[in-house]
Formats: sequence, C-alpha cells, structure tokens
Amino acid sequence: MSEAALKSLSDMASEAHARIQQAYQTINPVVGVRRGMREMGIPADAMTIDCLRTRRRINLILHDEKPGLLLYQFSTLEEEAGNEFEHMPFTDVTVDTLFDWMRTYFSEDVPDSPTH
Repeated sequence: MSEAALKSLSDMASEAHARIQQAYQTINPVVGVRRGMREMGIPADAMTIDCLRTRRRINLILHDEKPGLLLYQFSTLEEEAGNEFEHMPFTDVTVDTLFDWMRTYFSEDVPDSPTH
C-alpha cells in the first residue's frame, strides 16, 4: 500500500492515542510501525497498538496485494499474529474507529475504566 496510506494511518493512530490518554488514565497504548515484513519479502506494512497493562494488542496491516483495505486483528502480546484477519475499507477507518477499538479492547478488566 502507499506511503500516503501508512502516513494517514499513523496520523490517525497518533490522534486516537492522544484522545485515549486524555479520556482514560489507566490506558496508555504503545503504537509502533513495523517495516520488517518488507525485509522478509512480504509486501506489507504493519502497525501494532499495545496495552501493556492488559497485555492486549491490535494488529493493523496495509498489504500491497489488498489495496484499499485495512486488515486488523485483536490478540495478546504473547500471541504471534495469526493468519485470520478481519478487514474493512481503508476509507472507512477514522480516528474514532481506532479510539473505539482501543477503548473497548484495552479497557476490559482494567479498574477505573468505563464499562461498555
């Protein structure tokens, strides 16, 4: 996928991260962009959003062979990314999408977080 799509996703993740930190003191996600897939010959870029407190991870993939789609998967820090990914049109991905995923997935079983 294009560098522009990766930049756009990174910008959205950064904004969602800032909003999460303002709204939920107990959730402090760690966002990382990983270019290692390309080094292994896989034409894709990956982003992870981790919550160290709950040990949960959101995997996001922009794959050159699936242009226009965001592949995503919810896992834990201990699990390797599996082969089963959900997908959605990249044009449907917003800051609110990423914020809601972080809020919902990372706040489960975390004290002082709102229930959903």
